[in-house]
Amino acid sequence: MSDLDRNYASPFGRAAGRVDSAAVDAGLRSYMLRIYNYMTIGLAITGLAALGVYMGAVTPDAAGAAGKIGNTYLTTFGVAMFASPLKWVFILAPLAMVFAISFGINRLKPATAQLLFWAFAALMGISLSSIFLVYTHTSIVRVFFITAASFGALSLYGYTTKRDMTGMGSFLIMGLFGVIIASVVNLFVASSMLQFIVSVVGVLVFAGLTAYDTQRLKNDYMYGYASEGGDVAERAAITGALSLYLNFINLFTLLLQLLGQKE
Repeated sequence: MSDLDRNYASPFGRAAGRVDSAAVDAGLRSYMLRIYNYMTIGLAITGLAALGVYMGAVTPDAAGAAGKIGNTYLTTFGVAMFASPLKWVFILAPLAMVFAISFGINRLKPATAQLLFWAFAALMGISLSSIFLVYTHTSIVRVFFITAASFGALSLYGYTTKRDMTGMGSFLIMGLFGVIIASVVNLFVASSMLQFIVSVVGVLVFAGLTAYDTQRLKNDYMYGYASEGGDVAERAAITGALSLYLNFINLFTLLLQLLGQKE
């Protein structure tokens, strides 16, 4: 493979030498498959958690309802999850988990890192469960499949392209920070036009990050983890799955804001 001729800076702070191309190809396929498997399981946990919370939070019984949001009647559990300060705990908890996994990964055993990733995916599902109150179920399913198809195509591009996307990284991170700042500002100004712009720009940023992160993970393996293996590669697969998972979730929520049909 021609990419192996580049003097790529490995995650271990050194230039990795050439290794057997066939062995790298086989190891790379196995490594990327682990990443996609972890990501897929995480998404499944998120979906089940979101649906489970929603089903426990709503009731068709208006007389026995503990509260109401729009046209939806809530159980006591639903009021606690969607109409009390407790909701902020579940909104912010995934962010805390991301930092815990990202900054503590090198000190964790792979099994512990996996459990933290599954817990993070479940918390993310709980925090996303409110989308069932805002958007029609049909549009949620439709946008999910649009996201899945888009993510698959972008990730495939990042994996197969011979174009070096390293230079895009800084630009995309700047765009990400811009989206975050604009989103915080819009919490106070509540501008529908600003929200539309943030959603469009955010989709472009996370589309780019999906391709960029896929190529980065591929290169990290070829010029670092291929010679390391063991727990190092397993922890790297988990953090790689976390990166792609976050790209998928953000693409989904932003596309839902653009394409979702509200209740």
